Amino acid sequence: MKSWPTPFVPAVPGHGEPLRLHDTSRDAVVPVDAGEVARLYVCGITPYDATHLGHAATYVTFDLVQRALRDAGHRVEYVQNVTDVDDPLLERAARDGRDWRELATSEIDLFREDMTALAVLPPDAFRGVVESMDEIVTAVRGLVDCGAAYRVPVPEGEGDGADVYLDLATTPSFGEVSHWTREQMSAVFADRGGDPDRAGKRDPLDPLLWRAARDGEPSWEDALLGAGRPGWHVECTAIALNHLGHPFDVQGGGTDLVFPHHEMSAVQATALTGDPVFARLYVHQAMVGFDGEKMSKSKGNLVLVSRLRADGVDPMAIRLVLLAQHYRTDWEYTDSLLAQAQTRLDRWRAALSTNGGVDATDTVAAVRAAVADDLSTPRALEAVDAWCERTLAGEGEDPGAPGLLARTLDALLGIRL
Repeated sequence: MKSWPTPFVPAVPGHGEPLRLHDTSRDAVVPVDAGEVARLYVCGITPYDATHLGHAATYVTFDLVQRALRDAGHRVEYVQNVTDVDDPLLERAARDGRDWRELATSEIDLFREDMTALAVLPPDAFRGVVESMDEIVTAVRGLVDCGAAYRVPVPEGEGDGADVYLDLATTPSFGEVSHWTREQMSAVFADRGGDPDRAGKRDPLDPLLWRAARDGEPSWEDALLGAGRPGWHVECTAIALNHLGHPFDVQGGGTDLVFPHHEMSAVQATALTGDPVFARLYVHQAMVGFDGEKMSKSKGNLVLVSRLRADGVDPMAIRLVLLAQHYRTDWEYTDSLLAQAQTRLDRWRAALSTNGGVDATDTVAAVRAAVADDLSTPRALEAVDAWCERTLAGEGEDPGAPGLLARTLDALLGIRL
């Protein structure tokens, strides 16, 4: 699957500090102890609706991770999946009377446009489930072969064959990502794609690996598994292992993926490889709210990036709204936040358009330090605000300062002025 165009990233003199991020599995801010190549996997969209600000916050956050790692001297290998066949997509296509493949294609195209407008660096591998079916099937087969999976016959009247589930009783590492109690897991499992009441399962929390073909649903043939399609979590297990190996450095996504998605993806990988570490760090973007609730497709309370762009909003103002919030803090979108971001953008442009300004060396260092410190972007923006205020007050005449700071904002924060 094609990605989107790579924006030019200008060079900035010197280099950044080692990046530190909050690891959910340890509940601590720790260094990203990557080698020459830092490997990053971020869970992608299920393409049944356009990019809302919650999505955008996630992909801008991990864009910052990429930029900070590169600035610190690493080469980055970045993989992102697309869940281009799954129950929510099929349900939306049926509701709207559209072919599920056409719906997925159109929404993926719109997602690419949104990411391009927001100056998000694209993944090196942008992989859909449909095009990754062979490697996913191989992973499911491997789990069956090693005794970590079992079959449950399809209920009578729904079709032939059997669904395949992971047997959590065989996976002692289960729970090491989220550290949730069983009660916490059970409270959200059904709402997050699980089927705890499925008759025949050994444990209500056992995740689906392979859904046997049902009438009217897309399916793929396999001699061992029978006709069917993958469960949700195993796609990321397979794609990450195939494109990054194990362990890789950072697994990213929203906090709503901590359980079950990241928990299950990790435990499946451990069952397949015998390696107790799937990702070294699990990094999660907080939720974005609107009208008093988490912004989500199921609730329909969406602020769409494409709609804002169509209304003439500068994508850099949208990006500044996101950067003004710390990625680990839940927040709620309001029109006033967008107005504040546009005002800030206008002020930055005015200051950076001067013929000279205050020496920017300390400001560049402050931006670098803030980003390296668990992506403390609000602090980085405040440092730039202070430079702009002094420059617009006529305090400095360094002719190279505006250009240096503009390149820094582009390279580290993705703000193009």
